[in-house]
Amino acid sequence: MMGVKDWVLSQLVSKSVVSSSQLSAGDRFSNDESLNEEFSNQVAADTSHSPISNQENQNDDPLQQVVVENSCQSHSGTDEKKLDPLAKIERLQINFLRLVQRLRQSQDNLVVSKVLYRMHLASLIRAGESDLKRTNLRSNRARKIAAEQEASGLPELDFSFRVLVLGKTGVGKSATINSIFNQFKAVTNAFQPATDRIQEIGGTVNGIKISFIDTPGLLPYSTSSVGRNRKILSSVKRFIRKSPPDVVLYFERLDLMNVGYSVFPLMKLITEVFGSGIWFNTILVMTHSFSALPDGPNGYPLSYESYVTQCTDLMQHHIHQAVSDSKLENPVLFVENHPHCKTDITGEKILPNGQVWKSQFLLLCVCTKVLGDVNTILQLRDGIELGPSNTTRLPSLPHLLSSFLRHRTVVGPSGADAEADVILSSDMEGEDEYDQLPPIRILTKTEFEKLTKLQQKDYLDELDYRETLYMKKQLKEEAHRRGEEKMRKDGTLGSDGSSDNQEPPEAVQLPDMAVPPSFDSDCPVHRYRCLLTGEQWLARPVLDPHGWDHDVGFDGINLEIVTELKHNVVASVTGQLSKDKQDFSIQSECTAVYVDPRGPTYTVGLDIQSATKNMIYTVHSNAKVRHFKHNVTECGVCVTSFGEKNYIGAKIEDSVSVGKRLKFSMNAGCMGIFQQAAYGGSLEATLRGRDYPVRNESLSMTLTILSFNKETVVGGSFQTDFRLSRGTGMSVSGNLNSRKMGQVCVKTSSSDHVEIALIAVISIFRALLRRRATNHMETLETG
Repeated sequence: MMGVKDWVLSQLVSKSVVSSSQLSAGDRFSNDESLNEEFSNQVAADTSHSPISNQENQNDDPLQQVVVENSCQSHSGTDEKKLDPLAKIERLQINFLRLVQRLRQSQDNLVVSKVLYRMHLASLIRAGESDLKRTNLRSNRARKIAAEQEASGLPELDFSFRVLVLGKTGVGKSATINSIFNQFKAVTNAFQPATDRIQEIGGTVNGIKISFIDTPGLLPYSTSSVGRNRKILSSVKRFIRKSPPDVVLYFERLDLMNVGYSVFPLMKLITEVFGSGIWFNTILVMTHSFSALPDGPNGYPLSYESYVTQCTDLMQHHIHQAVSDSKLENPVLFVENHPHCKTDITGEKILPNGQVWKSQFLLLCVCTKVLGDVNTILQLRDGIELGPSNTTRLPSLPHLLSSFLRHRTVVGPSGADAEADVILSSDMEGEDEYDQLPPIRILTKTEFEKLTKLQQKDYLDELDYRETLYMKKQLKEEAHRRGEEKMRKDGTLGSDGSSDNQEPPEAVQLPDMAVPPSFDSDCPVHRYRCLLTGEQWLARPVLDPHGWDHDVGFDGINLEIVTELKHNVVASVTGQLSKDKQDFSIQSECTAVYVDPRGPTYTVGLDIQSATKNMIYTVHSNAKVRHFKHNVTECGVCVTSFGEKNYIGAKIEDSVSVGKRLKFSMNAGCMGIFQQAAYGGSLEATLRGRDYPVRNESLSMTLTILSFNKETVVGGSFQTDFRLSRGTGMSVSGNLNSRKMGQVCVKTSSSDHVEIALIAVISIFRALLRRRATNHMETLETG
């Protein structure tokens, strides 16, 4: 299995071909020009000031040894096998510089600089500590060697490459081969396909041996041409199996391309036959590049740069679709084979942008061949892959640990909070406060309006106080009923048979859901009304608050159930599911609780959550023990599975209650995978309201600490829920950590229309003031 360093190296070496783009008059090769230049300058500066480089300047023996080795390698295959990979890379770098001189290209050309940069960077990563001296051979010394060898002609430069030619019939494949060799070597025909078989055409250009594999033209996509095209491509694949080409040329006609032009089916077929790796060494060739350009939307001809950019982007988009990878960017070469094409003083055909396409073709093929040889020498072929990435984004260990440390509320058979039942059971002794209240006469609206402001306030406060006591009485009776039912099942309480004759509970309508505003004449709230019956399952729809107008807005379904499976075993399932034509998401929590009559409580659960196209499964188990009346200790373990990785966590938690309102909780845990682990814990203090659990008023403050990869983050948070008045509630929360990151959230809910109207008036007033200030500034600027 390839290591991480090998994979990074393979990506760096191949990136010079993968990230290349079209070549215009400015020899633009990549979008990361500034980064490459900056990194190259930095490497050169570091190398020029290093003591190793100074030592090389004083002693020329290593340099002469490299020259001798290169001379021997060109004449003896046995000596070449004896060289290590770094020596082969050095020889390949010098040969590449000789080819650049032979092609009359500047050594400062961005294409040349980028290839040298990739080769040097690959050598630095591959080299060991003992080989850094040879790896840091400066670029000017390599250029000097190349210049001396090219001037003397020794050793003889033996460089060749094979080119596979693919494309539709009539695009100019054979004509381009004849133009490169400046002689008639392939049969051409302007009216019908001229190449009817696979043939290899060889020759020499500027001392470089080139061998073209000319193939029959492919037919435009149709249902009848797929079989013929696949047959041609399969025969080409068999032909190149023993000797793969170094460069692939894919031809298209530039003058026939438009907005609706599509070659995706043909490129997809090529990818299926040869594999996605064929596009790594492929150069897109656009023939007929000196033809008249089409008119633009305004009726005038398009500029050459804008038109070729559009065509290049279109071709690259089809390749991205064929390989399912948008990171690949193939170099583009523009070609013109017409005999009346404009030429320069040397007789070379030039394009409208002033580019000599033949020399550019040779340079691109040499770069592709050299980088392919680097991959072969360093054995990095297996590390280069195309297609959708198999590595998905993994969840972070601190996030998983925070979710695991979150306290989970244990519910009883009826869905009630077990902790709330404990508090209510402690208040059952003695007579209920609500029964001790004196009777009160409920005033009518007319009678209430006759009272003074102070009397109205006292009257409403008395009603609110009685309502609180009444709700507490109901909760106590419900808890007492559940306790008797449990004792009856245990056999400790005799049954009078009344439970067998009880009528099923009546169906109760749940509160209406908040439907987004709509311009429809009727309110669609009735579509989502639900009834709570004696059945165990509770199903409710899920609305999309940002849906389209006049739409149903049904986005999913929410299911809940709490049932007692066996004696002292309670199971609960909550989940939400949504699905459309493309996406599917699910969030579910399944829990089973076993209450031991001796005191401990054991919990086992399974959580399922969808993450893009994958699923996250979490299996957790907790054990809770109540040592004293106000002290509870809990420990738990969990295993989270995502893809092929499993995360294992453990935690311990302890809570102490001081009275009925104050509670302290602390926990600590860890979550790890392989050799990585995250540690954390929290300390929380909660002060409940006087009317808990009737009113969920509380104030909690939490201190958390998380440690991962030798980095520790300390944070603090608070949350409070309280009532501003009888009809208005507010929730305020906030957090801040040692990274100076935090947030504050304020939520308000009110049933008093006065506050809502006041908020609306203030918002409108501020908007008017802002608009007035803007108009005033515009008046001053125009004046």
